[in-house]
Amino acid sequence: MNGLLERCIQMEISLRDELTRAHKSFFHRLRDEQGDVPGWVLVVLMTTGLVTALWTIAAPRLSAILKNSLDAMNGIR
Repeated sequence: MNGLLERCIQMEISLRDELTRAHKSFFHRLRDEQGDVPGWVLVVLMTTGLVTALWTIAAPRLSAILKNSLDAMNGIR
């Protein structure tokens, strides 16, 4: 029984050491990660441009759909 208890304690210590090592490694890699700011700025600008272009093209049709829907709702009463 005493040997089993010692093995369990050794396994727990080993597990704690591995978890501590993994935790330190994770935060070390996280700290070293540098953001790609110009890339994100480019993504945001391109997305804004696409949304603006699509909105310009689709705005009249979307307005007509909304107007027709509201007119249909008023006709139900």
